Amino acid sequence: MKAIIHKEIEGLDGLHYEECEAPHVDKGKVKVRLKTAGLNRRDLAVTSRHKIEQPPLILGSDGAGVVEELGEGVTGWSIGDEVVINPGLGWKHNSDAPPQGFEILGLPDDGTFAEYIVVSEENIEKKPQHLSWEEAGVLPLAALTAYRVLFTRAKVKEGDTVLLPGIGSGVLTFALKFAKAIGAKVIVTSRSEEKLETAKELGADLAIPTLSDWEEELAEEQVDVVVESIGQATFEKSLGVVKRGGTVVTFGATTEDKVEIDIRKFFYGQYNLLGSTMGSREEFQDMLAFITNHSLTPEVDKMFALSDYQEAFAYIRDSKNFGKIGFTIG
Repeated sequence: MKAIIHKEIEGLDGLHYEECEAPHVDKGKVKVRLKTAGLNRRDLAVTSRHKIEQPPLILGSDGAGVVEELGEGVTGWSIGDEVVINPGLGWKHNSDAPPQGFEILGLPDDGTFAEYIVVSEENIEKKPQHLSWEEAGVLPLAALTAYRVLFTRAKVKEGDTVLLPGIGSGVLTFALKFAKAIGAKVIVTSRSEEKLETAKELGADLAIPTLSDWEEELAEEQVDVVVESIGQATFEKSLGVVKRGGTVVTFGATTEDKVEIDIRKFFYGQYNLLGSTMGSREEFQDMLAFITNHSLTPEVDKMFALSDYQEAFAYIRDSKNFGKIGFTIG
């Protein structure tokens, strides 16, 4: 089978598109013929985290396809079922944090940037019928992350005001759609005027430049929740506009990881600072039900052929996307 493999050289220069052996189906597992797969910023990081002394690795966490083979003991699934891959490995039930041993598909295990993948029967769910293959393939990681951030961690509800700095990523476009679906008010920021306009077309109530004075721009607003994914470049500004007693929840950092906090201002303001990453299988199932009930779809920016992997990785590295990008496979 054809696949995008990382080997021999650290970083993006270690990516190759080549023929490799198709995976074998073991007991309790299923073989899926992939139709599409989603590309995430995590895949960029994996090219540095995967070391050259380790065996070659097929990248990719997101995917959707058709069940082609069932391992011994698999029940509840049939050949021909249309499924989406849950990339969270070893996290079945809702909990305050991932259990020991939790991993994400695509490191250390081979991922979805291939014609076939073998996963546990517990890591597939039925594809929502209203989603196209492109939409289903780019859905899992970002939608699950956004769902847990908003509803499990920040407990966003109807009438809340949510600030999404740096709109444009897959997670934040899902967060925008999810929050609007329950009746929350959504404010976004971006350095791109085009992204601000697109966010407003998707329902954002207010869109402001990231480099503006947020306290001045939002003087008339009461921000209940900030979803922080930029890091050092915006973290202090986020704390400056969230209401006293409000919540900042973070799931990533596209700029420097380390941030400084005026701790006295923080405790006097009674702020809540929460971390989040991915989610459980139960949350994945709840997320699929949520998007089905609300007829929500991912914002698909662009799809690439697997052979165009260099262009695809450069596209997401340079943050050209608004929403999700991915690969069309079969």
